[in-house]
Amino acid sequence: MALSLVGVLLAFSGLAQNSKKVSKLDKRLQKVMELSNCPGMAVAVVEKNKIIYAKGFGFKDYENKKPVDTQTLFAIGSCTKAFTGAILGQLQEEDKIDLDASPRDYMPELKFYNPQMNSSITVRDLLSHRTGLPRHDISWYMFPSDSRDSLLARIQYHEPTLSVREGFQYNNFMYLAAGSLGEKITGKTWEENIRDQIFKPLKMANSNLHIDELLKVDNIAKGYTYSSKKGIVNEDYYRIRGMAPAGSINSNVMEMANWTMAWINNGMFEGNQVIPEAYRREAISSQMIASSTTSGAKRPNYNFGNYGFGWFLKSYNSHVRVEHGGNINGFSANVCFFPNDSIGIIVLVNQNGSGVPSLVRNIIADKMLGLKSVEWEEGLLKAEKAKKKSAKNKEEINEPEASSIRVKDSKPSHKKEDYVGLFSHPGYGKLRVMIKGDSLFAKLPNELWYLNHFHYDIFEPIEAGEEVDTNSSGGGLMFNFSTNLAGEIEGFRISVESRLDPILFKRQLEEVKMETSDLEKYLGEYDLGGASAKVFIKDDGLKLNVPGQPEYSLLAAGNDKFVLEGLDGYSVQFEVKEGKVSALTFMQPNGNFRVPKK
Repeated sequence: MALSLVGVLLAFSGLAQNSKKVSKLDKRLQKVMELSNCPGMAVAVVEKNKIIYAKGFGFKDYENKKPVDTQTLFAIGSCTKAFTGAILGQLQEEDKIDLDASPRDYMPELKFYNPQMNSSITVRDLLSHRTGLPRHDISWYMFPSDSRDSLLARIQYHEPTLSVREGFQYNNFMYLAAGSLGEKITGKTWEENIRDQIFKPLKMANSNLHIDELLKVDNIAKGYTYSSKKGIVNEDYYRIRGMAPAGSINSNVMEMANWTMAWINNGMFEGNQVIPEAYRREAISSQMIASSTTSGAKRPNYNFGNYGFGWFLKSYNSHVRVEHGGNINGFSANVCFFPNDSIGIIVLVNQNGSGVPSLVRNIIADKMLGLKSVEWEEGLLKAEKAKKKSAKNKEEINEPEASSIRVKDSKPSHKKEDYVGLFSHPGYGKLRVMIKGDSLFAKLPNELWYLNHFHYDIFEPIEAGEEVDTNSSGGGLMFNFSTNLAGEIEGFRISVESRLDPILFKRQLEEVKMETSDLEKYLGEYDLGGASAKVFIKDDGLKLNVPGQPEYSLLAAGNDKFVLEGLDGYSVQFEVKEGKVSALTFMQPNGNFRVPKK
């Protein structure tokens, strides 16, 4: 507590000494809050090795009108990535890792989609988002896991859209891999590395690494989202779990100011070299072209947009700006510094997908750099008007945008029960389709989706809360169910990346456990017309022998139906009446064949 108090006193003593550069900020930033319907915000400004401005705006708890202060903790999302990269920078300084070596040299279990990626991707490629992999974010966001190893194992099933180093494609999984590399080399968890190697020397005593830790603290911000229909609505915290190295840190502007000061001062903080100087230089140097940014008439001298290690690099009116944003459910953030000007700006807000952090950053940067003031708020007003106009148009149409391709009065090819089951993809995860009431639903690890019939065998997933709004949209995601050659539902395809073909979630066989005594009624010989198919028990399981073919294992699927193990689309259905079997039907791609019992 004493350290926190010292931090506050330093902040406001610095403010008093440098009041000209940040004068009249409060009123303008408050206006931005009001225009954007933002519940709460915390801001800090650093110059060289001092915090010259720090202030909280609005509410950390909007419902109870509890105000934000400079010690309020916010989720910083992807601003976490620079922390993860810094751990590898420290290991590089100790000659424990070579950034130009393959990550598989240190972590052989890490595999990519093809041999070319396995042989050519380097640690540097992970840190600068140039592996050729697109985001594949549905994999971790919709199918979270506490196991980093489990998440890493999914990467080999993620298809690239570019060759290695062909272009910039942001990818959270690569920072999971970077954090895991640190774990393998140090023998400590990512969490231990961050606390010991960064939080401790930077006096970030109140910052933490998981939502469960955050909820034990009193001074925390609740997350919110805003819509023109519902206004400001509380949004649950997202537990990022095993993907923590990509975006799980929670912090306040005072402690993030210490982090920013270290970057401004060649990696030094209060006389300690926290970030190795050589790594710091590389991390804020252009490792990959991120965008083809060019100058515009309204804002000249925007001449590059590149990426380093955990930082975006841009020119800002002839000044080099290093920054990174962060977005996670209910929160948005921006951390930036101007290395040649020794200025840093931290903006944390409790509003989902908010443009406020970037806008506030620009307002403050103009003041700190002595630039001509720009009415950045005008852009915010235009954006809000465009949103309202778009929402009004959709209300008038009163249908999802995809409705223009919808074939009306079409029906599913199967009854609802046939779509029920467990479906999985090795690069994503598992979900269960089930019937609830008279409707189909998809159950994911953290969510429940109502499957609204769109047309044919295509269903639109809609988030299911206490009530289901069947007029709402699934955001463009569609479940396209398909059948095998026997006409059975084999899986569904969804489009996960715009530049890739839809991927198949295959239906998983869920064997029904049966006692050996329950299998006895199926035993015997079945007439094939001159030959016999024999059903018998072996190794406590039901087996099938057809002359001239190998022995098949029969896996119980329920209701006297058995699947032939290892043969997709092949099964047998026994006819049972009053506990006695009279026949079986071979169900296979080329037809169904009924065979009486001898």
